[in-house]
Order: sequence, then structure tokens, then C-alpha cells
Amino acid sequence: MISKRAQAISPAATLAMSKLAKDMQTDGIDVINLGVGESDFQTPENITTAAIAAIQADKTSFYTPAGGLDELKQAIVDDVKRRYDAVIARNNVVVTTGAKLSLYALMQVLINPNDVVVSAAPLWVSYVEQIKLAGGQLKTIQANNIALKLTRADLEMVSDPIKVVIVNSPTNPTGAVYTRDEITDILDWAKTRDTYVILDEIYGQLVYNGTQFTSGLQLQELENSHMIIVDGVSKSYAMTGWRIGWTLASSEIIAAMNKLVGHLTSNPTAVAQYAAIAALTGPQDAIESMRLAYEQRLNTTFDRLNNVPGLHVAVKPQGAFYLFPKVSDNILSAAGVSSTYELSLKILQEAHVALPAGEGFGMPGYLRMGYAKDQAVLDEAIQRLTIFFKQYI
Repeated sequence: MISKRAQAISPAATLAMSKLAKDMQTDGIDVINLGVGESDFQTPENITTAAIAAIQADKTSFYTPAGGLDELKQAIVDDVKRRYDAVIARNNVVVTTGAKLSLYALMQVLINPNDVVVSAAPLWVSYVEQIKLAGGQLKTIQANNIALKLTRADLEMVSDPIKVVIVNSPTNPTGAVYTRDEITDILDWAKTRDTYVILDEIYGQLVYNGTQFTSGLQLQELENSHMIIVDGVSKSYAMTGWRIGWTLASSEIIAAMNKLVGHLTSNPTAVAQYAAIAALTGPQDAIESMRLAYEQRLNTTFDRLNNVPGLHVAVKPQGAFYLFPKVSDNILSAAGVSSTYELSLKILQEAHVALPAGEGFGMPGYLRMGYAKDQAVLDEAIQRLTIFFKQYI
């Protein structure tokens, strides 16, 4: 019999919706898949060329250290210095098979049964299941601000001792970016308690319209602190398929993670590590080109989506590449469904647009729309959504 632990896990809402869309595409149906967190850009050529060169140089056939190649760790150390003028050491770095594995390993390393973990709602879908698998208790806070960001005041309202706080900035699914003062307040609050703060900064280089991103690395030292940074190459370098992420933390946390990932994966895929080295040490202009494209798509698509009857995005995203529109209260009953999850399935079946429902993000009543696609594709999706929703207004 399958274990109770495995039976308790819910499938990732984004991947589940994407699979349904891909199944329909396989059947010849013209589905616009805006359900998964990746762009339509190819990995920059200098990165793929470096990967091929590593294979041809016979560098990729054997195990690497469990926590990543020293050369890659050094590239991450140097990148931190370049981007944030912060000093860390290689023993503050563990490389993992994607940032998702970094987060999973962190939950296993930090959380004991019934430890309390706090994050704002909406939140990325995998946090929920990762905390569950570690035996923790997730407390999501419906933030008392229009941008749906977690605040120090929210944390002070939680009566139970908090073991871990998760802050995702820029946020998936809202695109909100925490200000320097907001991050500082949360870190200062955590210092007065035995609380870890995980800052998921995977979208940190994708901010728009003059928004300033603040990393925790700009605010306090890493060694001997409870601050933890999660990052990777997936989003900024269009490398979702390569699966390279990392955790930056105090050395005792990294040592514990190294032990764990050694049993989970032995090591991150060797050729992908060499690709990541090239990403971090090579030209960085591709990031800005993609960022500008996302910014233009955001500025165009935000206004057009808000003209779809029955959908509304209250705050324009500042980062990442998602819109998180609220569905008008009367739409569900008019459409003959009881939840936005059922509505998302109806949209997929009838309008052939894949949008994950807010339930997967801890926020019923919303849909998530990725805008990291060509503008013509986004415009076609909005046209289909307009036709779909007009039936119920």
C-alpha cells in the first residue's frame, strides 16, 4: 500500500494544469498554455556552447561533489559580490538539482514535527507540500495590504513560536516585490527570536518599471545568521530545464544540506553545472534583453487583461512574470461551477487557455496567468478569455 505520507501530497497545481494542456495539444487541440513558470526564450548560446564543450572535454561523465563543483560555487560567490557587494564563502553554498530541491532540503533540515512555518497567501504551490512532507504546520497569513505582502505586524500576531518564515520576492504568483524596509523589518523581527527566514529570490533579476530589488545579502551577514537565500539560473537565464539552483546560508546549515542531498541525488547533473558556470561568468546582456521583453509584455498585457469582463488585477506586478487576477464573485455561479479550480478546467476545455486556479496558491477566487510568452500569444489568450467571460456577465 502507498504510504500515508505520499497519499497526503497534492499534485503541483501548475504542473497538473500544464499536463492537461499538453495532453490536449497532443490530441491536436490548439491550447495556449500559460500555466507553467517558464519563458519562451531559449537558453543563451554561450551557455549551451559551454555545456557542449564540457561534454567534448570529457568533464561530465562522473560524479561531482554532492553539493556542487567548487568552480560553480566560486562562480556563485563571485556573482554575489558582483550583484550585491556581499562577501560569502564557498562553504556558504550548496548547489542542488533546481531551486525546488534547495527548498525541499531546507524544509527537511530545519523543520521538526509540528514546527510552525509562516508565509503570506498567496504562496508558491510547492511550499505547502514541502512543509507537509517535513511534518511542519503551515500558517498562511492573508496579508492586510493590497499587494498581499507579509509584514512584521502580521508575524507579531501569530501566537505560536515560529520556526521558519518564507518570503518570496518577487512573489509567485502576484509579482509583488518587497521593499528594503519590509525585508529589513522581517529580518530584524527574526533576530529577536529563534526563527529562520528563507528568502526565495529566484526572480530577483526580473523586476520592472524602475522597481528596485533588495536581497537579504545587502542587509546582513550570512555566516552565523538565521537568514537563508534560495536562488538559481532557471528564471533569469531561461534555464528551467537545466535544473540548477542553490542555497546560501550559514555553514552549519549548508553542512546539513550537503549530507541530505548526497542521499537524494548524489550530485546535480554535471553538464548542467558547467552550463551554470558559463551563465554566471559569461556575458550578462541576455538577462537584460529578456527582462525588457517581459517588462513590455507586462505593461501591455496588464491593461488588456483588466479589460476582460469578470477579471481584475488590483496591483500591477513589479517582478517575476505572472498576473494574478481576481474573478468576480458572480462569475462562478453564472458559469455553473463552485470554485475557481472548476472554473479553470472549464476555461481550459472551452476557451483552450490553461490558467492554474488560486486554490493551488492558497488563494481561492483567483487565476494565475503567466506572461512570459510572445505578445501575439498573450493577445490571443486574452481574446479567448474575453469571449469566454462575456457569456456570464
